[in-house]
Amino acid sequence: MKFILTCGGTAGHINPALAVAGRLRELLPDCEILFLGAEGKMEMELVPREGYEIKPLRITNISRGKNLEAIKHNLATLKNVVAAEKEAKHIIRAFQPDAVIGTGGYVCYPVLMAASKLGIPTAVHESNAVPGLTTKMLAKHVKCVMVGFEDSRQYYPDTESVTVTGTPVRGEFACYTKESAKQELGIPADKPLVVSVWGSLGARHMNEIVTDMLPFMLGQQEFRMIHSVGTQYQQEVAEKLNRLQIDPAACGAELRSYIYDMPRVMAAADLILCRAGASTLAELSYMGKPVIIVPSPNVTNNHQEKNARVLEAAGGAKVLLEGEFDAYTLLSLVRELLADPEALENMSGAMEALSVPDATDKICDRILEICRS
Repeated sequence: MKFILTCGGTAGHINPALAVAGRLRELLPDCEILFLGAEGKMEMELVPREGYEIKPLRITNISRGKNLEAIKHNLATLKNVVAAEKEAKHIIRAFQPDAVIGTGGYVCYPVLMAASKLGIPTAVHESNAVPGLTTKMLAKHVKCVMVGFEDSRQYYPDTESVTVTGTPVRGEFACYTKESAKQELGIPADKPLVVSVWGSLGARHMNEIVTDMLPFMLGQQEFRMIHSVGTQYQQEVAEKLNRLQIDPAACGAELRSYIYDMPRVMAAADLILCRAGASTLAELSYMGKPVIIVPSPNVTNNHQEKNARVLEAAGGAKVLLEGEFDAYTLLSLVRELLADPEALENMSGAMEALSVPDATDKICDRILEICRS
């Protein structure tokens, strides 16, 4: 069998697609898989790292502004969508897939529309509690809509056609214990690890907060920290650390531009500090990791806070909103939680209870079902 997967923009869209691709390969070792992504976006780097071929399409986002520049941008986007759909049709005809599956990002629209018009079985998966614009636009055209949350059904006109699967997690997340992961990272088994990651692209505000924490951590031996800066902020953070004359290593911290070995790092973690992207939250719940969440304020419909509040209500997360805390407040909460193993254990159990460990299997079953039908 042959499958095309399309995803784009952020790891929150890319990682679920990689999880599905990996499981399809396990179920059907002889299957062929091709990815289609947005030219110049991070899927063009992350997908080949996992051993898959990916072809680029030129696609841009939609601006919600109402000024002249926004109108010009959207006209260019419309032109790109038409061209991308034409190119996608060419690729689909050549590859002849049994199904085309999208997991989010603007690139999904032209690819799934092209497949639908060619009569290829199509499916889209939406990880967030509130569907994005792309998923809403595709819902009437694809054969199957899959969602991560039961509450998400209400956002679709035909609720019966929506399948609740949970959000898929890559198989690598099952490959480590906390002990083995810490050993590979060179962290003593009895030393708590705090992982700080703010979306695949990084976040300027949270970089400011974390770097402001470092002077308070100078010489501390309580815990280790791995902080993901984001590739676009690497130089900015380096310049700030130089001004502060702070060596992160002297604070028990390691700063990375991107955490490529996230399954290992997350497995080693005792506490995670992060955004509330649905893919990240699915990984955290799968691994039962206590979390302090700072939802991104820069997302449509405030869906990250809605995602985060689900975990908070269950007892698995502490939620802080940007602008309502500073570096010392965040560090104090980290220290408070690390000093209370019972609280961390309770949060871990609450996170595990929210997990859908067979989400990837449910999605693959649905994909194979639409192929058969």
